[in-house]
Amino acid sequence: MSTNAASAAEHRVVLGTWPTPLEPAPGLAAALGLGSEDLWVKRDDLTGLGGGGNKVRKLEWTVGAAVADGADTLVTTGAPQSNHARLTAAAAARLGLAAVLVFPGAPGGSASGNLALDGLFGARIVWAGDVDADGLAESAARTVEHLAAAGRRPALIPFGGSNALGARGYAACGRELLDQSPDMSTVVVALGSGGTMAGLVAALGPARVLGVDTRAIAEPASAVAAMATEAGGRAVTPAELVIHQQSGDYGVLTPAVADALTLAARTEGLVLDPVYTGRALAGLAAAVADGTVVPGRRTVFLHTGGLPGLFGHPAAVRHAEDGLRDAADAADA
Repeated sequence: MSTNAASAAEHRVVLGTWPTPLEPAPGLAAALGLGSEDLWVKRDDLTGLGGGGNKVRKLEWTVGAAVADGADTLVTTGAPQSNHARLTAAAAARLGLAAVLVFPGAPGGSASGNLALDGLFGARIVWAGDVDADGLAESAARTVEHLAAAGRRPALIPFGGSNALGARGYAACGRELLDQSPDMSTVVVALGSGGTMAGLVAALGPARVLGVDTRAIAEPASAVAAMATEAGGRAVTPAELVIHQQSGDYGVLTPAVADALTLAARTEGLVLDPVYTGRALAGLAAAVADGTVVPGRRTVFLHTGGLPGLFGHPAAVRHAEDGLRDAADAADA
């Protein structure tokens, strides 16, 4: 870890409630073909701040560094339904800071889901237009420049909260898991911007972490390896990582993800989101089917939150409403 990162690490702010619970999931385990005691759920959807989710652990470090540097405004980027952006806005509100969220696209259409909460937390949104990842980063940089020129003290929080500093939050989570379940064999996690998986790899080693690629970034293995190396202090290569690939572009509700949403809800009363945790559970089901995850070993499914995003995803809402019609049809029968 660099000297700057080490210095920044001294300035963590506490934003969540720790430790999060680790709960058994026997019904879901049986449905997947595992033993009743094989599957547990790490409830990082219950981190407390702003609707909960995994980004809180990262923000404790990245926002802590920003506050230590005297920032009065947090700027970050993401998709319009970004969980990270929502929690950055919540963290800003908690700490008395302003929040500016830079999104691709233009205003209009539904403002449900995370966007509604962004507004409730008092965030300002800058719409960057039709841009790719590089264009979005350039728009964020310009936003920071404009804020600084206007006399503000802005800090740019990385996309998804994912850098080596933010990954320290999930290195702590890995150690927390070991305290709760020393015999854990595998933790399964959605792989988005990479910081969550990187922190777990730094704490647990590559062999014990199964990342399910959500296709949020172009080269996830390289990103995870680089952050895990810096956060953990030992070299990790992309080839060492265990990453499950699935069909379907980022954010698309595939049949496998739709089935996973229904399965978690109807076996454990767990609500997953269609972009990250739903895809992670679909990946876990595939890993059981292909023998990557086997009965008789303790597997932990990391629930990284994202519930508000479900309500901003029209296909997922339609899928949930179909369940109501199914129930009505069954009653009529």
